[in-house]
Amino acid sequence: MDHSKIPLPHGDDPKPHSDSLIERAAERFDFARYIAGGKPGVDKPLPPRREPVRKAADAAPKPVAAAAVPVEPVPVPVVNTPETASEPAPTPVRVERSRDTAARDPRISTSLDTNGNGGSDLGGGPLATPAIFNGDHHVIDRDRLRETGLIVPEGSVTALLEEFRIVKRQLLVQASELRRQKAGSRAQRILISSPHPGEGKTYCATNLALSIAAEKEGDVLLVDADFAKPSVLSALGLPGGPGLMDALMDDKADVADFVLGTDIPGLWVLPAGDTTTNDSEFLSSARTEKVLERLTQGAPGRMVIFDSPPVLAASPAAELAKYVGQAVVIVRADSTGQGALEDTVSLLSSCPNIQLLLNAAQFSPSGRSFGTYYGYRE
Repeated sequence: MDHSKIPLPHGDDPKPHSDSLIERAAERFDFARYIAGGKPGVDKPLPPRREPVRKAADAAPKPVAAAAVPVEPVPVPVVNTPETASEPAPTPVRVERSRDTAARDPRISTSLDTNGNGGSDLGGGPLATPAIFNGDHHVIDRDRLRETGLIVPEGSVTALLEEFRIVKRQLLVQASELRRQKAGSRAQRILISSPHPGEGKTYCATNLALSIAAEKEGDVLLVDADFAKPSVLSALGLPGGPGLMDALMDDKADVADFVLGTDIPGLWVLPAGDTTTNDSEFLSSARTEKVLERLTQGAPGRMVIFDSPPVLAASPAAELAKYVGQAVVIVRADSTGQGALEDTVSLLSSCPNIQLLLNAAQFSPSGRSFGTYYGYRE
């Protein structure tokens, strides 16, 4: 066999290669690209690296770190250890309480400052001075009460007493509801009036005050607000003197100084005071709210009964209706007309709760009779 025709690796050049076999193999198969340094003098760039194909789970983007949000340091209570005992104590935080909280808690006294804002002894406002009545205590003539048909304290249970107990209870329940509705001190005020004179408003206001005075908690203040024809003092046999109108006319007067005490526990009386032709204008002034607020200041259990003029005969009743939580219109049986009653209710519409009380009725539509149970004997 003729081996002379077998081609050499370098063609027909019979000249032997000067490089070694390893060097020639490295040059042919380009081993240099897998060597960091490569062959001396031959520095070829590395081919671009092919990224392996990743699965869907691997291809999901990595979560990006959220931007840092500055966090306010939480105050830590300081414990008086030997190391911190020398440090000054932290300033106590003042707790503000609303006026509704003060109204529910009898230990908290509230008042109105010049801006009408309430303050209490647990809040940041000025401390309230409770309305303490220091007036002289006068003896109420029981015989006079009996002769005029009024309730006699310490007396026997009568139909009149039972009737006003029922009326009283309904009004006190409504007052509690007004407190729950955050009506403030207006929940403690009740206006007693009638469409015309002679329908029994003073009679009912006095009996209602005598009935409330018998309550074991709280007291009652009967205010004679019939400035033109006051009659509360004469009904109880009390002396005259300055009263509500004097406090309204004098900015420096304290209405609490004009309140009269009685020997009936829980019963106080405020006279009408000086007579003026501008009584309605004084009642509509800004001072009225402050004067009336003073009457219940520091006494959340006190009820205030206003004996006002007849609604259709004088204007003060409509003005007083703006400051009370309840109004009771006395309707005399077989005397008060429906038209007069409708006009009266319309004039008192600024009061949220208006109720009617039938007076001098000779019969009961339901056949009920009050006060006879206690005298029942077999």
